[in-house]
Amino acid sequence: MGDQFGPLLVFTFVGVGFGILMLATAWFLRPHDPYPEKLTTYECGIDPLTESWAQFYVRYYLFALIFVVFDVEAIYLFPWAVVFRDLLGSMGFFVFAEMLVFLVILILGFAYAWRKGALEWL
Repeated sequence: MGDQFGPLLVFTFVGVGFGILMLATAWFLRPHDPYPEKLTTYECGIDPLTESWAQFYVRYYLFALIFVVFDVEAIYLFPWAVVFRDLLGSMGFFVFAEMLVFLVILILGFAYAWRKGALEWL
C-alpha cells in the first residue's frame, strides 16, 4: 500500500514546496517602498473623496450573484436544446428527465430568492 501512495506523496511535497519557493522568491525580489501616495485608494487618478471602507448594500451583490446563476443556467441550457433531438433518439426519456431536474432545482432557487426578497432592488 505504501508503494501506491509514494508517488502521490512525492508530487504533493514537490507541488507545495514549489508554491512556497515561488512565493518566497517573489517576496524577496519585489520592490518594497511604501509611501503615503502609494498607499491611498486609487480612484482613476483623482484624490479619494471618502474612506476606503465605504459601505455598500449587500443587495447589489445578491442581485449580481443571482444574475450569474441564471446566466450559467443559460450556458448549460442552450447547447442541450440545440442537440435535444439527437440525444432524445439515442437515450430517450433520461435526457429529458435530467434537464427537468436541473430546471426544477433552478426554479426552486429562484423561488427561494424571490421569497427572501433578494430580487427587490430598493
